[in-house]
Amino acid sequence: MTSPSESSPPGTAAQNTRAAAAVELLEAVRTDLGAARLPLALPGADAARLDIRNALAQLDDYILPRFRSLDAPLLAVVGGSTGAGKSTLVNALVGHPVTRAGAIRPTTRQPILLHHPADAAWFEDQRVLPSLSRIRGTVVDTLLPANRAGAAPDAASISSLVLVGHPAVPEGIALLDAPDVDSVSDDNRKLAGQLLAAADLWLFVTTANRYADAVPWKLLQDAASRDIMVAVVLDRVPPAAEAEVSTDLRMMLQREGLGAARLFIIPEVTLDGLGMLPDGAVEPLARWVRELAADSAGRADIVRRTLNGTVRALSGRVAALAQASLEQQQSRDVLAKDAAAAYQDAVARILDATRDGALLRGEVLARWQDFVGTGEFFRVLEQNIGRMRDRLGAFFRGEPTPAVKVETAIETGLQAVIIDEAATAAEDADQRWRSDPAGRQLLGTDDLSGTGAGFPEKVAAEIRAWQGALMELIRTEGQGKRTQARWLSFGVNGLGAALMIVVFSMTAGLTGLEIGVAGGTAVVGQRLLEAVFGEDAVRRLAKTAREDLNARCHKLMQAEQRRFLDRLDFTTGVSPEVLSGHARALQRLAESA
Repeated sequence: MTSPSESSPPGTAAQNTRAAAAVELLEAVRTDLGAARLPLALPGADAARLDIRNALAQLDDYILPRFRSLDAPLLAVVGGSTGAGKSTLVNALVGHPVTRAGAIRPTTRQPILLHHPADAAWFEDQRVLPSLSRIRGTVVDTLLPANRAGAAPDAASISSLVLVGHPAVPEGIALLDAPDVDSVSDDNRKLAGQLLAAADLWLFVTTANRYADAVPWKLLQDAASRDIMVAVVLDRVPPAAEAEVSTDLRMMLQREGLGAARLFIIPEVTLDGLGMLPDGAVEPLARWVRELAADSAGRADIVRRTLNGTVRALSGRVAALAQASLEQQQSRDVLAKDAAAAYQDAVARILDATRDGALLRGEVLARWQDFVGTGEFFRVLEQNIGRMRDRLGAFFRGEPTPAVKVETAIETGLQAVIIDEAATAAEDADQRWRSDPAGRQLLGTDDLSGTGAGFPEKVAAEIRAWQGALMELIRTEGQGKRTQARWLSFGVNGLGAALMIVVFSMTAGLTGLEIGVAGGTAVVGQRLLEAVFGEDAVRRLAKTAREDLNARCHKLMQAEQRRFLDRLDFTTGVSPEVLSGHARALQRLAESA
């Protein structure tokens, strides 16, 4: 087969250049459409996915092949409703039975493409309709009745295209006998739609009884939206009803934007013994087909018109897909924000519980009071903390176990708060997602309303790590010569326990440390640390310890919310911006010809 550049006459170099640029654009569009993903169950997503499949099919079946071979023969697809007489019409145009026609439906499962023998090379490869395999058919010398001509209906052969060369078909045009558009077979209907989408022009066959049926008109409306040339064949028209029916049909065509469509009338007649229409019944249509085939400029106009309309329709599809892709991203962002908000709220509640004194009750309070003593201890401490320093040092050195018990009680209490708030956040996120169709789809039957596996152990380990870091702060702060003896006398564990108590009693940032919690226990820790390190150092230590605790709580909650966010770890394949750019470029391509 010759390429357009080899077969085109001089003076069409600019046309070939435009076609090459168009192919480059269309191949980019095809690549990005093939990569597009719409994973979320949003309203309209199913229709958008179908649009993607249809757009890819039309790019492969028609748009790209036609731009690559602008001078290929016209492909005229003969389509229509069940029993409309499509195969009988094709047989009449050829002059004898080559496709099967009969009363059993569907008679056309395996599409048959009739072409002039000189045009065979244009259709033998996968240039057009590449998803259909090729079978070379032959025309036998012995005439068979139409109900025995052609291949017998075979559902297994629907994915193949029978090529039949016949000299009665004018060079420059091919006729494709398609399955019924309203067939009882789903596969037949899909194939009919695919073949019509691959056509340069339609020969749409209907009857006097069924010309107003809904299914054919839906396809005709699609043809009008793509500005495809359509010729309508009104078959089996009783002579008495011809004027009335044809007038009504023309009015319907006009209303649907197909006023320019040619209308051919075939009267209701008796078929001969071979199932053929009488000679002359289709002569006006056959003459029109021959004239099209002979007019190279006219064929080029039809190709240009159909291409422009199809590309314009593709532009609209791609623009709609860009919007669908944007909605997917927006929905994903909403779900991500819902999950993040639930866990951010949990962090805020945890931090509130760690600074309002709520943790300094119950077991923590009891262990702290065991550690520092009560009664006379507090009175003397308030009168002269300096005179008590040696007694406190001895107290701390002699009682290491109570300090550890304070740490353990704090760990247990803090762990309970974090686990409870994480579970609340999970339930909140789960409810938010289940109120959204996309969220319900992503969750499925999984229950994420509790904490993840091993979360209590992770929390305990993080708290112990925080306590260890706090102890290291104490050691680092006590390395100076001035305070070394003091902090050594009190012990790291004792000072660490005191610092934890101070951290958990801060009700207004680093101010308000004079506020006692549970009978002055925080004041004891505050005074003790100030006696060792000084007031400024205590503020700095408490601030650092609190910031470290905040960071660890955030990390724990972020790890938990990954159970939700990991389900959003998908891509739409191509950005809405890229698709919108393609839509605009396709519109310019349609307008430039």
